[in-house]
Amino acid sequence: MDAIRQACITINDWMGASTFGRIFRLQGSGHDKEIPNTRFLTEIRAGVTTFFTMAYIIAVNASVLTDSGGTCVCNDTKDPTCSADPAYNACLLDLNRDLITATAAIAGFSSFLFGFLTNMPVCLAPGMGLNAYFAYQVVGFHGTGGVSYRLALTAVFIEGFIFIFLSLIGMRQWLVKMIPSSIKIASGCGIGLFLAEIGLTYSAGIGAITGGTATPLNIAGCPPEYLDDNGFCTSHEMTSPTMWIGIFCGGIVTSYLMSYKVKSAILVGIALVSIMSWPRTTSFTYFDYTEAGDSRFNFFKKVVAFRPIHSTLNAMDWDITVAPTHFALALFTFLYVDIIDCTATLYSMARFSGVVDTETGDFPRSTLAYCTDAFCISVGALFGCSPVTAFIESGAGIAEGGKTGLTAMTCGFCFLVSMFFAPIFASIPPWATGCTLILVGCLMIRQIVNINWRYIGDAIPAFVTVMFIPFGYSTAYGLIAGIMVYTALNGPIYLTKLISRGHIVPDDEDHREYWTVRPQGKLPWFISAAQNVSGRFGHNEVHDPSSASLGSGNSQEKFGSQYETSHDGVEAIVIEMNPPGKR
Repeated sequence: MDAIRQACITINDWMGASTFGRIFRLQGSGHDKEIPNTRFLTEIRAGVTTFFTMAYIIAVNASVLTDSGGTCVCNDTKDPTCSADPAYNACLLDLNRDLITATAAIAGFSSFLFGFLTNMPVCLAPGMGLNAYFAYQVVGFHGTGGVSYRLALTAVFIEGFIFIFLSLIGMRQWLVKMIPSSIKIASGCGIGLFLAEIGLTYSAGIGAITGGTATPLNIAGCPPEYLDDNGFCTSHEMTSPTMWIGIFCGGIVTSYLMSYKVKSAILVGIALVSIMSWPRTTSFTYFDYTEAGDSRFNFFKKVVAFRPIHSTLNAMDWDITVAPTHFALALFTFLYVDIIDCTATLYSMARFSGVVDTETGDFPRSTLAYCTDAFCISVGALFGCSPVTAFIESGAGIAEGGKTGLTAMTCGFCFLVSMFFAPIFASIPPWATGCTLILVGCLMIRQIVNINWRYIGDAIPAFVTVMFIPFGYSTAYGLIAGIMVYTALNGPIYLTKLISRGHIVPDDEDHREYWTVRPQGKLPWFISAAQNVSGRFGHNEVHDPSSASLGSGNSQEKFGSQYETSHDGVEAIVIEMNPPGKR
């Protein structure tokens, strides 16, 4: 063991001191902005860990997009879904194999590119939720929606270039800075709970919960034969062998190893449960003797197999006049959901990895990060996939010690390799990664103590954000809910203070976080240009409404620094005010 440990140290030191290490700012590289405690082998291990937590997307995304019917054509006048048409079902099987390759290819390309250009440990792939919206609402089940699969891909392709434009003018970065500090922290905590909720479901977890009729959620954990058509347990709750294997061999073993700071704890847990679930003779096998199990096992037996993309590559339809209204609606929805979802996820992952600048509220190479993400959305459309986005499962690699783009590049390389080993990587059961997502959620929610709980105008919007992200099953809508509550609550408080000339203010006003619509850092291009034009017409001395804030006068006098920490450890973002008449 000592020899192995010494060999690892030697490799880390050699890579850190090389030009390669300097590019990625590894420890020992001598770079001015060297990232502390970054080791080459740690980054590789973190990337592999992230890949294993994301590997389910290969099979799941292909399955979801296959339900849209893709490029398959249904000509049955009696059954618009062609569910009983053998030829159509054969086409769907081919489509599914194409989408497995396409999903692995775009996840590998986008993660590798993102890591190389941004040096951030964040991986990209076709997003869950966005793929469901694409398949079931835009295109419809087996193409029964208002927009064809090919036309929907065109909307996704155009969306990517619109995102690039918004990123270049600074709009996406400015939107992040505009969000109050407690809500930004709460979004990361909400994503942690969201991960835990995903880890508890059947589709990507241990299957401990399911939806309900009398209640929003029900205890589940029943074997598959006791699930009804709606996915609810009819009986035998909490008796599923796969759930208990996932809990003890995935959750408890991983947690035990983490308590001793074992570096590969998460990876060991995923591998252990996966290998245990492959033999067909057990009660918790992933290859049960059903039609679906037989199909998975037949694919698994191939071990090494590459499936070329036949039908989804460059399958876009540019005849927008076929359904202009539905096309515009789909494009707009993709835009506002993805811009909030991906922007919030990227910021939360950057904060989780510790690279957010405390003064500006931004992270390094943010413009390049947003542009790369947007570019990958358009490339994904060329492969036939729904919008690509930053994956919250990247938190698993960050928790494993990943801090640089090498983590994302390693994950991307694994996805590219998985195109040739798709039978293996598509056979990682969801209960093998379920407890991993729960543990990562536990690590992410620890920052909840940094929310400003002392002032109700900050605490309630933050709580709504934390609560709504997992319960609404959407990062985007959770963040929207928090911002709406913040505005609805703090707006009247500010107006009351303004009308009463400062006589009627909340008792704990001094504890609130200072907020302004003119955040620290560089303003978006279009705002700076407007100010320059205004200045040319002699309006420099007029009152600048963008400096208005929801902070109290006492708070403005009390805080003079950009970023301070109060006595009880609650972080507050404050911006130094310009004295009157000095604008």
